[in-house]
Amino acid sequence: MTHSHAHDSNPTPPDDDASFEVVLPDARVRATVEALRALPGQTLPGAMIASTGHPASGPFDFGGVTLGTVIAAYAPGAWSAALISSGDGFSTRVVADEWRSETARPILLAHTVDGRPLTRAAGLVRLIVPSETGEALRQVKWVAEIRLLP
Repeated sequence: MTHSHAHDSNPTPPDDDASFEVVLPDARVRATVEALRALPGQTLPGAMIASTGHPASGPFDFGGVTLGTVIAAYAPGAWSAALISSGDGFSTRVVADEWRSETARPILLAHTVDGRPLTRAAGLVRLIVPSETGEALRQVKWVAEIRLLP
């Protein structure tokens, strides 16, 4: 995993721009929440949110698009990993085997919680990694970039 700064809980959105980019070796594609909502969705019931320095919260029912679906829609190909970064500089790495073997509890780019759109303060687009049970080292709030690695 890659972390570009200490992962302190950050309650303040980095800015008002809720779009994110899918970055390929030779191109950048801008994506929006509206574009995510147009892709086939999935609900991840009973998910917990791990937050650095705080007890886990939840359970929540997150709705969104699997990471595998987003990658297939924006950049089909043979990628080895994705580096998902937040607007506040935090990032985590997801290897291809993780999104290719998505199950009933897949890695999700969430845009709703309990049937309501996520607010900007709650992330608006948030990476939910159901296997995360510790210190939120794989949860990315305010997704700003998905960089695909060959």
